[in-house]
Amino acid sequence: MQNFGNIMKQAKKMQEKLAHLQEEMEAKTVEAMAGGGMVTVVVNGRYEIVSLKIEKEVVNPEDIDMLQDLIVAAVNEGIRKAQEMASAEMAKITGGINIPGLT
Repeated sequence: MQNFGNIMKQAKKMQEKLAHLQEEMEAKTVEAMAGGGMVTVVVNGRYEIVSLKIEKEVVNPEDIDMLQDLIVAAVNEGIRKAQEMASAEMAKITGGINIPGLT
C-alpha cells in the first residue's frame, strides 16, 4: 500500500508541474515566416496566433491566392514550431516518456 501512496504523490506532483507548464507555455512564443519574410506569424505555446505581419510588397490585388498561400504556410510553420517547443518542454517534465494526450 505504501507504493500506491508514493505513486499517487508522484502523480499529483507531475499534475502540478503540468499545470504550471501550461501557464508558462501561454507566455512562450515562436516565430515563423513564409515568402522570405514577407509574411511573419508569432504563435504561443497554446497554438494561438499572437501576431501576423504582412509586408505591403506582397499585397497584390491581382494575386490574392499567393498571399493566402503565404499566410497558410506561415501559420502552419508557426504551429509546427509551437508543437515542437511544447513537446520539448513536456519532455523535461515527463523524462522523455510519451504520454498520450499531453502534447
